[in-house]
Amino acid sequence: MPYGEFFCRLLLAALLGGVIGLEREIHGRPAGIRTYLILSLGTALLMVLSEYLLVAYHDKFPGLAQGDPGRIAGQAITGIGFLGAGVIIRYKDSIRGLTTAACVWLVCSVGLAVGAGFYLVGVAVTLMTLLALIGLKAAERRMKKDWFEELEVVSADLPGQVGRMEGLIRQHGFHVISIGMKRNAEKNELAATFQLRVRAVQPQREILQDLLELEGVRGVNIA
Repeated sequence: MPYGEFFCRLLLAALLGGVIGLEREIHGRPAGIRTYLILSLGTALLMVLSEYLLVAYHDKFPGLAQGDPGRIAGQAITGIGFLGAGVIIRYKDSIRGLTTAACVWLVCSVGLAVGAGFYLVGVAVTLMTLLALIGLKAAERRMKKDWFEELEVVSADLPGQVGRMEGLIRQHGFHVISIGMKRNAEKNELAATFQLRVRAVQPQREILQDLLELEGVRGVNIA
């Protein structure tokens, strides 16, 4: 392979990986432009190296070398899973970083494609990925979907207080999945935890103010 072709593949792979990384960097994701650029560049190098080794050893040992040019590339795809797992974050019942992990894996594939000489395929996949990340995000903001919230209310332990809180919560369109309670006899205090679900574009937070105005309520927290 001429050196010009060799460096062209590496440069294009780095550029495509950097473009996807730029979108992730702008949105404050754990893996940014440098991570994606290096991943795409590294996997492109592995793919070029796989092709070169097969041809080089075949020329030197024509009757001996029968290799698979995808072997090194296959190991790269397997190893990239460790990096993808590192950007996934779990907080309570929510998981963040799945899209970033998928992008890490995809950039690895783009690097391999460009390294193998499939320039148009690499460019097309990069453009489709950006369309999904940017275009679909705008559509998701307008889409009604299920939101799951955990609402904690601290109140004086009054008769029927939990029922009044639950009724107010339902008035705001929330569906109560479950209720947990703790009582403090010394302080005459009740701590109620509501697991909620609501279908909306974005959950409305007016419920917090309405709960605080309820007689006996001392504190409200939603997560």
